[in-house]
Amino acid sequence: MSDDSFIREVDEELRQDQIKSLWDKYGRYAIGVAVLIVLATAGYRGWEYYSDSRAASSGDRYLAALDKSDAGNADEAIAELEELAGAGSGQYPALARMRIGAELAGKGDKEGAIAQFDAIADDSGFDETLRNVARLRAGYLAVDVESFDQVKQRLEPLAAAGGQYRSLAREALGLSALKAGELQAAHDWFSQISNDAGATQNVRRRAAIMLDYLAGKGVSAAS
Repeated sequence: MSDDSFIREVDEELRQDQIKSLWDKYGRYAIGVAVLIVLATAGYRGWEYYSDSRAASSGDRYLAALDKSDAGNADEAIAELEELAGAGSGQYPALARMRIGAELAGKGDKEGAIAQFDAIADDSGFDETLRNVARLRAGYLAVDVESFDQVKQRLEPLAAAGGQYRSLAREALGLSALKAGELQAAHDWFSQISNDAGATQNVRRRAAIMLDYLAGKGVSAAS
């Protein structure tokens, strides 16, 4: 046997002895870590399955509530949605609460619907976009039951330049001003929509109709 072969065999035996020594010393820890990794992975997969199952169940309940609403059973739909709002999974509690507001408005209970939308708007646990939609829907309903000053308090923040829902907020403010007999203020709000290149075509068309109506009343842009 050459010296090189002998040295390689000695090195191999030393490495095996070192590995055995390390295994004897730390093997149980390695097994423990491996077991923990397996358990953690299994737990994560289990949680994913549980979450997906709950979300699917919540989706089914939401659709069932919509079916009841479509069948004219608003009270049953609201009852189902209230349960879902309290015990649903994922985004369905938020959707359920929004739908409850819509159901109340459809029944003619505008005050109840406004209270529902206000509660969503004030809930910091919801996404800000959803909260703004709730503010907008409450503001539109408030046009029929609240004063112009109250509607302004609700919607002026949404009507600010650059706001995502500025055109719809301005439209509601214009309608509220018109209802209150504040014709110049109504003209100002509808003009803001008409002059906003970012407003959708439908909203601008409605604003143009209202501006024509106000022009027939002798109302024009403030000098």
